[in-house]
Amino acid sequence: MSRRSPDPLPPPGRVPVAGGVAELLGDADRDGAWVLLVDDTPQSHVDLADPTHLEFEYVRRMGHVLDLAAPEGTPLDVLHLGGGALTLARYVAVTRPGSGQRVVELDEPLTELVRAHLPLPRHARIRVRAADARAGLAATHAASNDVVVCDVFAGARTPAHLTTVEFAAEVHRVLRPGGLYTANVADGPPLRFARGQVATLRSVFAHVCLVAEPGTFRGRRFGNLVAVASDGPLPVAALTRRCAADPMPSRVVEGADLDRFTGDAQPVTDADAAPSPEPPAGVFTR
Repeated sequence: MSRRSPDPLPPPGRVPVAGGVAELLGDADRDGAWVLLVDDTPQSHVDLADPTHLEFEYVRRMGHVLDLAAPEGTPLDVLHLGGGALTLARYVAVTRPGSGQRVVELDEPLTELVRAHLPLPRHARIRVRAADARAGLAATHAASNDVVVCDVFAGARTPAHLTTVEFAAEVHRVLRPGGLYTANVADGPPLRFARGQVATLRSVFAHVCLVAEPGTFRGRRFGNLVAVASDGPLPVAALTRRCAADPMPSRVVEGADLDRFTGDAQPVTDADAAPSPEPPAGVFTR
């Protein structure tokens, strides 16, 4: 269902923010849609006329996870680590009215830019806190969220302190029993970082799966994989159907297939963590 936001201010051009230089570009293919770039790298896509439209493939996969977290329309308590243009927070506000959402976004000038020029849907209950994602997570009450979403980048890399067993244990702490965690994992061949992230999540959560398009799984290209974890059974069958029906179909890997993917990768700890790999030049630029 479409819910038009208040009219935005005109785009401001290139604006310095904490993470670099931000710019809002109109989407030539969709009236009322915008792409947020930071240092010329696309960070978010927002359709103000229809916040249910998720343009980026990996974001659509995370949207499927949110759709399957509870019966359709049921409000959720969601913690978003990383805000960008608040794409998924807008999506939840429209698809699950009455949801309580908190966003932890370190780049306060970026949030101010987004809120001024890409207004939130009316009646959205979205609170944004300017803080480091792990610090914001540590300040969150135990068992207070149905879903935690992690999509944090410093430049084009996930910070090391958001990749560890200790971090995953904090996510586990703030989730309610059976709650879902989903994270954007950017990696390329030989997928060493992604394998380590699966091992890390498996050391904390009872159930883990990984979603990506087949070429990324085969190590043919750098891309975004989506990790999903919970102490309760994952909605793998429904997630598989949704991902297979996407414009760019993706695979859901779990169980023995995930064992083979992970291989001998070991969980990552705070003592040995490193950021996600640097993307190849031009892979995410427009």
